[in-house]
Amino acid sequence: MSDPREDVAVRLRGISKRFGPVTAVDGVDLDVREGEFITLLGPSGSGKTTLLRMIAGFELPTAGTIELGGVDVTGKPPFDRDVNTVFQDYALFPHMNVAVNVGYGLRVRKVARARRRERVERALAQVRLEGFGERRPHELSGGQRQRVALARALVNRPRVLLLDEPLGALDLKLRQQMQIELKAIQSEVGITFVFVTHDQEEALTMSDRIAVLRGGRIEQLGTPAEVYEGPLTPFVAGFVGTSNLLEGEAARKLVGQGGQFTVRPEKIHVTGPGAPPPPGHSSADGTVRDVAYVGPVTRLTVQLDAGPDLVVLQQNLASSSSQVQALAGTRVRLVWRAEHNFRLSPAPVPAPAGG
Repeated sequence: MSDPREDVAVRLRGISKRFGPVTAVDGVDLDVREGEFITLLGPSGSGKTTLLRMIAGFELPTAGTIELGGVDVTGKPPFDRDVNTVFQDYALFPHMNVAVNVGYGLRVRKVARARRRERVERALAQVRLEGFGERRPHELSGGQRQRVALARALVNRPRVLLLDEPLGALDLKLRQQMQIELKAIQSEVGITFVFVTHDQEEALTMSDRIAVLRGGRIEQLGTPAEVYEGPLTPFVAGFVGTSNLLEGEAARKLVGQGGQFTVRPEKIHVTGPGAPPPPGHSSADGTVRDVAYVGPVTRLTVQLDAGPDLVVLQQNLASSSSQVQALAGTRVRLVWRAEHNFRLSPAPVPAPAGG
């Protein structure tokens, strides 16, 4: 039987980092599997970038251990770790062409010129930039520069590639395109990717698993579907997508029991007032307080008779925004499957190492 440690690219145990009185990372345990695309997701100040920098060796932990491929690298400098990092600002040398930029690390390692040229050409092919070797960075688009930075990291064939918000400087359309390309490249090269972002759509689009951080701790770890469909805490429910919170008297009336529950806006259907719900469904009457036309969907905010507001997303079947706006002020009944009332934990639940 193989040693399960062989299947782990990065193992963190009890990792903490303090800057004076501030605790940036607080006792994190995490196993990242070989060949996995894992995302560290969280708001500013959640500790995700500090955690990435400790894996890279740019910061040393105050406590805990870091293993890469089963080897303890906790106190080793960055150049003694089999990792590479891609940053948001690309950090390309403006006076060098693309091929020289990509091959710079190989040159420092004194790889023979012919072998260097071969590996640079392969790395450029992996990021769909064949024939761009003679161009300078200023002659490239933002997406092309990002791919050059990725090729420069891949050419050294690291065990783990660390990506610190690498798509943050791109416009929305290019960012969405690069999300698809980045995941495709990762699947092709088979290298473990640890990706940092505050953008939940990015995390859901690309990741095999997501670690949601808050206050220096992992609040939930799981697949995109597990994190989105089954948030464990109010913070995860609210941060990863839009969430409706039902608690107190509203939960007792609409769910039939006390506690905190969440239901996603796209799970809710709008019907006429008084329409009986099917068996196994929750329902609530209310008044449409606000309407937003968002292209493919309409977002309704409904003030429930039971108290709270619920946000509803429905496919936009109207032909114009004026037709959608006519819904404002109308009485409606909201209906959703009872199984979509997901119970939340009142406090953060520690994620087990490795998920």
